[in-house]
Amino acid sequence: MFLAISWLGAAVAFPAEKVFDFGSYKLNQTPAGFRSTVAGGGQPGEWKVLATEVPSLLPAFSPGARSTVQQAALAQLSRDKMDEHFPMLVYEEETFADFTLTTQFKIVDGQEEQMAGIAFGFQDEQNYSYVRASALGGTFTLYRVVGGVRSTPVALHVPISRGDWHELLVEWKDKRLRAVLDGKHALPVQEEKLDHNGKIAFWTKSDSLTYFAETRIVYRPRETLAQALVVDALKKYPRLLDLQIYAASRTNASDLRIVGSKEPASLGQPAPKETRDVLEGKGFYYGKDGRSVMVILPLHDWNGDRVAAVKVLMKTFPGQTEKNALSRATPILTAMAPRVQSARALVE
Repeated sequence: MFLAISWLGAAVAFPAEKVFDFGSYKLNQTPAGFRSTVAGGGQPGEWKVLATEVPSLLPAFSPGARSTVQQAALAQLSRDKMDEHFPMLVYEEETFADFTLTTQFKIVDGQEEQMAGIAFGFQDEQNYSYVRASALGGTFTLYRVVGGVRSTPVALHVPISRGDWHELLVEWKDKRLRAVLDGKHALPVQEEKLDHNGKIAFWTKSDSLTYFAETRIVYRPRETLAQALVVDALKKYPRLLDLQIYAASRTNASDLRIVGSKEPASLGQPAPKETRDVLEGKGFYYGKDGRSVMVILPLHDWNGDRVAAVKVLMKTFPGQTEKNALSRATPILTAMAPRVQSARALVE
């Protein structure tokens, strides 16, 4: 699907990186984890992964050497000529606040329009921002859409060739928005009042036939409620050896993952099989060795429903028993429960 998150630091506040390598998706299909939608009128676009020539990431050995390689790219293939027709492919599995996105795009064809862009801060089809390049119009432009109404554009007039690969950079950091085309054509930096926390999408217009190649996002991971619960518990109980929360992922209710952890690098890893027994009300788990004692207990939401399992790892002591291990761990979960509205709230 996509390359695993590469953690660039040991704490959640440090940036992470996500790379969409379209070669890892099935050809002639819409990539998993994305949703095709449309703003304006008409039907959603036709987004598929195709094999094509894309720019090589390696420098050419000689001036005459090929600068492209055969690789997979994302293509928007619908040829709907309606004017107010904006196909988007939304990445559904993450939202982004501060981020730097780079992508390669090629405008292949289009009679009415020849455009390519990136939408960001996507809340829904009526509320988002986007940066787009137009080969027919020779413009590089930023728009904001609020309640379905487009703002006054921020634009540059610059030649944008059809049939060639271009690079787009969009950076949103500390309420400052920057967009650069081909490393040299920069829109004026925007001081933003609105929060751009939202999803990211590939964007086109009307009958634009457009390809996108490797896309990279460096971002500050959003702290989920599950992770906030872990962080707060560790502040109150700093001598805990480990604390992990296991719950269903956002996209699959039967897929139990680590959603909160003392060690951020473990987030997203599969949960131990015994956590399912805990969630199904079959009891709790207790274990002890010469240095530590571990219990896995159910975490309840406001309604008293079991929504997650929590592993508490503590130092042991002479005379440690199952009963006093439970008495040490239970207050930690009792403090968490009033903050948990539902299972979904843990991971959104």
